Amino acid sequence: MYLYHYFDKRSGPFRSVTQVPLEEGNSILEQMKNERPDSMCSKRDTDYIKKRSNCEAILRKEFASKGGMMDIASPHYMVVEHSPWLSTWYEEGSFIKIPIEEFDTRKISFTYGDSMPTFSPRVNDGKEYRRKVYTYEEILEVIAKYGLPQDWNDDGAKGPERYIEAHVWTDDPIRKYRDGTA
Repeated sequence: MYLYHYFDKRSGPFRSVTQVPLEEGNSILEQMKNERPDSMCSKRDTDYIKKRSNCEAILRKEFASKGGMMDIASPHYMVVEHSPWLSTWYEEGSFIKIPIEEFDTRKISFTYGDSMPTFSPRVNDGKEYRRKVYTYEEILEVIAKYGLPQDWNDDGAKGPERYIEAHVWTDDPIRKYRDGTA
């Protein structure tokens, strides 16, 4: 298994607006909207960072309840395997692909689909993987049962799940990829 991180080359990898204070994050988001009007990020609403931070609080709480280990307050976002849809999000897109063996999987949580719709009260379709955070071992079982969403729903026609989101709660091994030493 590989975890992928998609990003705009101008910003670099593993940069997150939730890793900085809210006001600074909002300023960065506005700058991206102005400078990168054709990116998916430019379509985010003005409350996005607040909503993302609230979602992260849920992820932290749920992962902690399963014994998950977290070295950092805001995770690095990755996805399980290649997502054709995510690869189109950025005007100058790129990605980093890291084998799961490089990670301490006790420090990674997963949602089957993006965590925002997974925990959204607006998504009420009764699917068993809604409103759930998974450990590495658990997500393997879910994948065995349902497959990868990008294989059966890359266009989003069958629901909001288009990939499996991975939340990396440590800077290891992210640091070497972010800093270009990998």
